[in-house]
Amino acid sequence: MERPVALITGASSGIGRASAALFAREGYAVVLLARTRERLEAVADAIEARTGSPAMVAPCDVSDRSKVEAAVRAALDRFGRLDVLVANAGVGLYARVEDVPPEEFEALWRTNVMGVLHPVQLAVPPMRAAGRGHIAVVGSVVGKRSWPFHGPYAATKFALTALVQALRAELAGSGVTASLILPGSTRTRFFERSQVVGSYRPRPIGPAQRPSAVARAILRSVRDPKPEVYTVPGFRWAVAAAEAFPFLPDRAAAWWAKRQRRD
Repeated sequence: MERPVALITGASSGIGRASAALFAREGYAVVLLARTRERLEAVADAIEARTGSPAMVAPCDVSDRSKVEAAVRAALDRFGRLDVLVANAGVGLYARVEDVPPEEFEALWRTNVMGVLHPVQLAVPPMRAAGRGHIAVVGSVVGKRSWPFHGPYAATKFALTALVQALRAELAGSGVTASLILPGSTRTRFFERSQVVGSYRPRPIGPAQRPSAVARAILRSVRDPKPEVYTVPGFRWAVAAAEAFPFLPDRAAAWWAKRQRRD
């Protein structure tokens, strides 16, 4: 029996690495995309040693469409199929909206939005042709409700919410499904690697979860494709309450922003 194949972006660390390990344990061949070959190869070697599942390394910058296209083509050439796309790669940028340099926001957009659009557009045709497949786009709860100093990053995650909403409807009846994964703060090096403009120092807000918890949510979305998957159950109700009573999060955000300026 042929192994199903999962292509995972941002696979060298954090949620991407945890997802690659989990899918491999479930019997998937995994295709690992990230910028640094050495880190990818270390992940691939560990996966193959622990699970026996093949792990293919495809170093690339997801903002470069030609590199993503070459990676998808190489995966199809080797395995002959593509069953799951985990569009996870992303970077952080934290600043007041009035302070964010336009060129830095453009770079953020190229990675966080175009770096999702490219693999999605390249994965859909072979999935449609096969009549099966699932696309899991890793967004964020701040893609549902923004927060002070998170504006640039949250804007890119709001864009992913819109893309996945449209994508789901466009794929209806094709056998291909899509889910938006909505993590909260995750215990990775994301915050320390993020770019910061000004004195604000990003850190987890609310409960922080392990990358493996997000990976399990991604796998659940493959088995039971729901439109949106909140990895912290209470966040679904918090977002619903914020939409119903917007003055409450507005006041909380204003209070929090003032506190950050004092600190």
